[in-house]
Amino acid sequence: MMRALLLPIVMMSAAAAPAPAQVPAEAAIRQTMAASAAGWNAGDIARFMAVYADDAVFVTPKGLLRGKTAIAAKYQPSFRGVGNARGALSFAFLEMRGIDPRHAMLFARWTLTGASTVESGMTTLVFERRGTAWQIIADHSS
Repeated sequence: MMRALLLPIVMMSAAAAPAPAQVPAEAAIRQTMAASAAGWNAGDIARFMAVYADDAVFVTPKGLLRGKTAIAAKYQPSFRGVGNARGALSFAFLEMRGIDPRHAMLFARWTLTGASTVESGMTTLVFERRGTAWQIIADHSS
């Protein structure tokens, strides 16, 4: 009889046990962006593009690029196998805003440092948590 009473209590305690802690969105997104920049700087377009969702949208002065393949085609000409012809990429994170548990928005400054030039601009990125990864679903960089 005692076993019959304890079983529901044990099952309820197991169900109430906390889930493993998830990496906060900001830390995970910072790591993801660092990995993407490392891919750019190594001349590895696949590593650079890993942060983009397959259905991402990229804003250009001429309109929208839809999909990871189209975005990669835009960047492909500067990838030369060892580094990137446009320079080394870095990000300065300005602000991160949570939208809901699966979405966040990052405001950042990107900088490309070449041998004799420095180019810089702003980016607004919308991330969506897909499985365990945070991926860019919208990119407006200028």
